[in-house]
Amino acid sequence: MDEVELERVRQKVEAGEALSAPEFSLLEKAARSRQGPAFRLAVAHAWMNAGDDRRAVRLLESMQRDFPREVQVWLAHARALVSLERYGPAESSLEQALRVNPGDPEAQKVLAVVALRRGEVGRARALVDEVLRVDPADGEARLLKAELDASPRPAQKAPKGEFVAALLAQLRSQSTPHLLQEGELLVRLGQGGVGRLDLASLYAGYLEEGHALQPAVEAVASELAERALGVPEGREALLERVSPVLRDSAFLERAVGAARREGPAGLVVLYVLDDSALVRYLPEGALRDHGVTLDEVDAAAWRNLAERLAEPRSVALEGGSLRLSSDRTGLWALCEGDGHDAARLLVPAQQAALEEAVGAGPYRAFLGLRELALVCPEADAASVAALGSAAPAADGIGGQFRLETAGRLTRG
Repeated sequence: MDEVELERVRQKVEAGEALSAPEFSLLEKAARSRQGPAFRLAVAHAWMNAGDDRRAVRLLESMQRDFPREVQVWLAHARALVSLERYGPAESSLEQALRVNPGDPEAQKVLAVVALRRGEVGRARALVDEVLRVDPADGEARLLKAELDASPRPAQKAPKGEFVAALLAQLRSQSTPHLLQEGELLVRLGQGGVGRLDLASLYAGYLEEGHALQPAVEAVASELAERALGVPEGREALLERVSPVLRDSAFLERAVGAARREGPAGLVVLYVLDDSALVRYLPEGALRDHGVTLDEVDAAAWRNLAERLAEPRSVALEGGSLRLSSDRTGLWALCEGDGHDAARLLVPAQQAALEEAVGAGPYRAFLGLRELALVCPEADAASVAALGSAAPAADGIGGQFRLETAGRLTRG
């Protein structure tokens, strides 16, 4: 293979130029014969340069399976999705890029573009300001900042009740099935699933962004319509995006039709599809439609979660409020805040990380706050007492739990 010609073609792709058929053939041949992601990435970028973003997306999704720790793969996937105006999946890929490389400026800039396209001016501005704080000379970030500074700001924000009413009216007008329930917006997904969003969080996002009321609710409703299409296509895509959550048995009344199995200590294991904004429970019907068994889904879910462990953080409980502490207080939290922290307690690798940070178990555990899991050594009487004083939230799991040295979660 002519290495000089291959390098010329690669540089042409980097410059954003379209390739001729022979050049494309040469690049694809290199991608098939070489190890690593570099030339396959170049092929994906060549497809994007040619305007075939959908083909690029398919190639990049296969690369995500082969190179899950390669930031450039996630970034390229997000850029292709942005070109297709598929902002929700693009944001998921960017968040994965930031998990692999926290603070990555390229991911933050593309996230800012996504936020700006959605009308989330405040969020976009914060992302751009963070990039410029680290590198004031970043040219792309400075251009984005100039665009943001030129964005009009609404003079007044609507109260929450008006925002909710406008959002519901927009959902009705576009025939997106939905329901209000205890401060949450439930959206009917494809294949029988249900997605849940916190109305307070949606309203907070509206307050932070730069759009007026109607453009803001149209952006939210459009995003929900896209997400309401259902679970990802294909067996492998489903298995790659599913993760477990723990809920108490009473929650089943709110998750009718969701795939589930019995968990430890009287709890239930449900399965959630990765999504940056929407809690999407996997419907039972999706197992049949995708040709997978519950055992396969369960194994994939726990395997996926084992790749996203949480660092145990020391916390202090003061006046019923939690805060991170630089001192060892005896109380520890898994606080990724993605809804999976309670389930992480059942992952052997997470248990090993907990033992390394906290010391040997058994531990007492508190799962009353959906956004984190609290633990303390059972031998530390003062910490056990502090843990016992914690009050569960309305959507948390009540009661006290014990994480035994064998890794089993029990009540008590």
